[in-house]
Amino acid sequence: MTRHPRPAAVQVAIRRKRFGETLVLRDVAFTVARGETVALLGPSGIGKSTLLRIVAGLDPEFEGEVLRPARQALVFQEPQLLPWRSALQNLRLVHPELSEGAAQAMLDRVGLEGRGGAFPRSLSLGQQRRLSLARAFAGRPELLVMDEPFVSLDPARAEAMLALTETLIAETRPAVLFVTHALAEAERLATRILELDGEPATLIQSRR
Repeated sequence: MTRHPRPAAVQVAIRRKRFGETLVLRDVAFTVARGETVALLGPSGIGKSTLLRIVAGLDPEFEGEVLRPARQALVFQEPQLLPWRSALQNLRLVHPELSEGAAQAMLDRVGLEGRGGAFPRSLSLGQQRRLSLARAFAGRPELLVMDEPFVSLDPARAEAMLALTETLIAETRPAVLFVTHALAEAERLATRILELDGEPATLIQSRR
């Protein structure tokens, strides 16, 4: 039986990215297929988050081209929640098509049972991260971009978040690109690992 490669959901071809006169990224090219999880490793300050912002369409100021699906979701280090809105409202603002019942079911799915009326300041960091995951996966994205989603959590909470993220990815099967400093996280979640290094930064290695 012939195996056909999965079609790429994301195609990245960045020739150059500058901040002023400083060239920070050069000749960065890769693809991510639907159902594939790609981890991006590299030293602090090398340009990983800059690359994620370009892939997500948040930074259009670069030379090159990125092709991405229309339905995408972002998960940042900081949960990016509106503090004056409840957990349920934060979710439905991004996904107004969800009924209140469907939104509550999504909160239940990530372990926030009974917390729909809670405001972000009354949620722990781990709970806020769970709300961010609910918001990301509720729309069944074709592309998921995550920037160090497990940073600053204690080991037990980080493990719980990793397990939850694994499950949600398996259920939804988006193309996933995520940044981490933890090789163990990359090896656990990713089907492929890319490494960014150099001045200006470029891809130096691909594992698995």
